[in-house]
Amino acid sequence: MKQLFTFIIVISLFPAQAQKINKKLQQQLEVMTAGFKGDVGIYVKDLHTGKVASIHADSIFPTASMVKVPILIGIMDKINKAELSYHQELTYKDSLFYAGSDLLASLKNNEKVELSKVMMLMLTTSDNTASLWLQSLAGTGTRINQILDSIGFTATRVNSRTPGREANREQFGWGQTSPREMVTFFEQLANRTLLDAASSEKMLRLLGRNYWDEEAISQIPPDVFVASKNGAVNASRSEAMYVSGKKARYVFCICTKNNKDTSWELNNEAWELARKVSKLLWDTYQ
Repeated sequence: MKQLFTFIIVISLFPAQAQKINKKLQQQLEVMTAGFKGDVGIYVKDLHTGKVASIHADSIFPTASMVKVPILIGIMDKINKAELSYHQELTYKDSLFYAGSDLLASLKNNEKVELSKVMMLMLTTSDNTASLWLQSLAGTGTRINQILDSIGFTATRVNSRTPGREANREQFGWGQTSPREMVTFFEQLANRTLLDAASSEKMLRLLGRNYWDEEAISQIPPDVFVASKNGAVNASRSEAMYVSGKKARYVFCICTKNNKDTSWELNNEAWELARKVSKLLWDTYQ
């Protein structure tokens, strides 16, 4: 009898938590992801109701270029402390070049460029030369990880060029995160609580200019505000976003790893899944 009484008390303490799961959406996501050839994690939250749906939301996945979100936080922290200025002039050096088709690397040695433009390139076109330069300006991956710890993020880490994280980089690449934590970044941005209100608004504007809009973003009407960041390497494709429409207001992240389909065509299985999930969410919340 005592055990039953205790059970009833425990259940009564957490009714809201149980109600916060969108059961219909949860089932739809489980069906939609069941046949995926790889590992998938999803976390979605309706910012109006607080209801969520999730699949392996706390599993660790490679960030690929989503690592640029914590790097952005590191830069904004420096700006807040007046150690950097948003419009300050920087000098590009050929030694900063990271092999690839990045726009920043088209600058000539000793050419001047504003910090704000380097930030834009890192987020809008996902410029890797810009990313590594900004990581250094933010005080290295070690400092960025310390900032993440200080604001409550324990799953998300920068691994690239970060001493002591060589094994993590071998396993996850430039960075690592969980779907839940990536959604939390965007939820805090939406609520203007990431670092502070002014920083959140600036980061939202920067993340609202994503050139790579043919995956999950493609399922959102173009007149709806979307702040997002995606990442892709051969066997991992991921995307996180905040969507704010007339009715819809939600955040979600889809991460994949160990993907069988490593192609770079638009019909890549992981990208197709991201589109399907994004359409489902938009149709659910609009």
